[in-house]
Amino acid sequence: MIRRSSFRPAWWLPGPHLQTIWSSIFRRRLPLERRRERFELADGDFVDLDWVDVDGPQSPLVLILHGLTGSSDSNYAWGLQHALRGRGWRSVVMNFRGCSGEPNRLPRAYHSGETGDVDEVCAALMDREDRGPVAAVGYSLGGNVLLKWLGERGASSRLAAAVAVSVPYLLDQCQKRMDRGFSRVYRNRLIEQLQSGVRDKITHFEKQARHDHAEALRALGNVSSYRNFRDFDEFVTARLHGFLGADDYYQRSSSIHFLRDIRVPTLLLHAVNDPFTSRMAIPGPGDLSPSVTLELSGSGGHVGFVAGRNPLRPTYWLEQRIPDFLATHLEVPPEPPAPGPM
Repeated sequence: MIRRSSFRPAWWLPGPHLQTIWSSIFRRRLPLERRRERFELADGDFVDLDWVDVDGPQSPLVLILHGLTGSSDSNYAWGLQHALRGRGWRSVVMNFRGCSGEPNRLPRAYHSGETGDVDEVCAALMDREDRGPVAAVGYSLGGNVLLKWLGERGASSRLAAAVAVSVPYLLDQCQKRMDRGFSRVYRNRLIEQLQSGVRDKITHFEKQARHDHAEALRALGNVSSYRNFRDFDEFVTARLHGFLGADDYYQRSSSIHFLRDIRVPTLLLHAVNDPFTSRMAIPGPGDLSPSVTLELSGSGGHVGFVAGRNPLRPTYWLEQRIPDFLATHLEVPPEPPAPGPM
C-alpha cells in the first residue's frame, strides 16, 4: 500500500538540501548513556553493538542499522535511541564492519546487500531475548540491508515490525542520481570517506604485520582515483565481496527486488525530493507485499524530515513517526484483571 505522509517540513528549511544537511550540522545532542558489546562473527571478524538499556521486567528491543559511512554516533541513530528510551524501550545500534571507530579484522567491509552480518546479530538477539518483542529500523544503506534481509527471510525473520527510511531501493538508478547537480557534493564527501577508510585499513594491517591483508587492499588499485560510486563499486565493493562487477552488485543488492517477499509489518518512509534517490527507484504498488506500507512525502530530503515553526526548537519528525508505528506492534496491552469472587 502507498499513502501520503503526514510530514510537513519546517518553513525555514525549504527544499531537499536544507532538510538533508540540517541535522548533521546543527542538531544538538541530548544526553544518552550507552554500553558497547563486541560481537564476534562466524568468519573471525566483529561488529560493535551500542546499547541503551532501560529498567523493567518486559521491554521491547529495537535494532538500528545506520547508513553509508555512518555509525552509532550518527545524529539520526543517537536521536532515535533517545526517543525510544523515552518510550521505555531498549535499543541497540549495530555498527557495520569498520564503522565503530576501529578497523575490522578482514579486508572485506560492508555494503548495501550484505545481510549475513545482520542475520547473525538478529539470530543472537532472538536467542537471548526473553523480555519482549524485537523490531528493527534501517536508515539509507542500512534500510536497504534491512529490507533485503526481510525479503530473504520471509516469515522466518522473527521480528515484530520494521521501519526503513530514505532507502536507495534501486542502486543503479541512485548512483546515477548522485552524479547530477548538488548531489555531487554528497557523493564526493561519501567517496572521500570510503577512500580514506581503505587507506586507513592498509596502514592498520601493515602495523599489525598482516601484509597479506594489506596487499589484498592494494590490489584494488589506486582508490583515490575512483571519483564516483560506479567506479568505487566496480573496483572495490565488487572485488572485495565476490560480485562480478558494479552491475552485478547493483542487481543482486537492490532491495526493491525483495519487497514482495516481506512478511513482517514494515513501514517505508521516503521523500520524493530525496537528493540521494532517483524518483525512478521509488517502489510502486506492484513492488510491495501486503505487509509493506510506503508513506511518501513531497519534501523531507534524505534522512531529514525536520519540522517545527521555531528554528530554535526544531521537531525531528522521524523520532515521532517511527515509535508511533512500532508501538502498534511492540507494546503488549496489560492483561485484564482476574475476575473477583462471585
